[in-house]
Amino acid sequence: MSQVVAAISKDKIIEMKSFYSTYLTNTPQGAIFRAKTPNAVITAYHSGKVLFQGSNPEAEAGKWPESSNKKSTHKKTQKLNNSYAPPESLFGSNHIGTDEAGTGDYFGPITVAGVFIKKEQIHSLKTMGVKDSKNLTDSVIRKLAPEIVKLNLPYSSLVLPNEKYNRLQEKGWTQGKMKAMLHHHVIKNIFGNIDTTQLDGILIDQFCEPHVFQRHISSEKESILEKTYFMTKAESYSIAVAAASIIARSRFLSEMDLLSDKLGIVLPKGASKKVDQTIAKVILEKGESTLDGCAKTHFANTRKAQAYIK
Repeated sequence: MSQVVAAISKDKIIEMKSFYSTYLTNTPQGAIFRAKTPNAVITAYHSGKVLFQGSNPEAEAGKWPESSNKKSTHKKTQKLNNSYAPPESLFGSNHIGTDEAGTGDYFGPITVAGVFIKKEQIHSLKTMGVKDSKNLTDSVIRKLAPEIVKLNLPYSSLVLPNEKYNRLQEKGWTQGKMKAMLHHHVIKNIFGNIDTTQLDGILIDQFCEPHVFQRHISSEKESILEKTYFMTKAESYSIAVAAASIIARSRFLSEMDLLSDKLGIVLPKGASKKVDQTIAKVILEKGESTLDGCAKTHFANTRKAQAYIK
């Protein structure tokens, strides 16, 4: 764990409290607010001192350029290369954003999408209602994705079919490596369709530490492209990542529809008890081998489903 201590004006602290309103938690004595984000726990005190503490405190402290007298402390085990934390200016500039869907769902493939957004397009996308897909219903996502695509924004989306997913998993690939390679290829696809001199950066919705991402793709003789940044919950800050999350989710939903139609069985999303019961139904009606083409068979749900087979 590492931390950053910054001196910030009272007015800026009030602005910070509003900014982190969805992340607020119990406020300790002597503090104005405390917020917990995926990057860090932020505690702002009446003295003007703000403490950023967690896995990537620099990512949060960097959003408040007024801060001064910053002091960072790191444990020797800290591995994150903070050069991969995005500058705040990136969110309002020309950049590529990538995100994925389907990773925690037993049924269906993994889908990854990326979009290149220019700064003058950001307002239009926000007006359309583009935001983090996790805050949108599936019906809204199905309507929004085609509207985004109609804007002729350079984008790419890839699907990792279940059969290939299962073969890679048997070969020893982790889901993290699969996602890393998908994100990397999506970015390379977009690179082939844009003037890269206009690109200010690439933002990946972080699912693993940057050094782990690099290790995954370097094992396949690839490397992280220049000006690539990583950030958890990136879709809440970047309209490009938000658009990518909507396209990835829409693609996942379409793939689930196709699989359900093919089997004649409605496949539920997620990895719940209902999923376990549906697995049993697929096995009884179609045979266990059918799962290879529609499911991530190494999930524990495969075993749990046995309780529903009579």
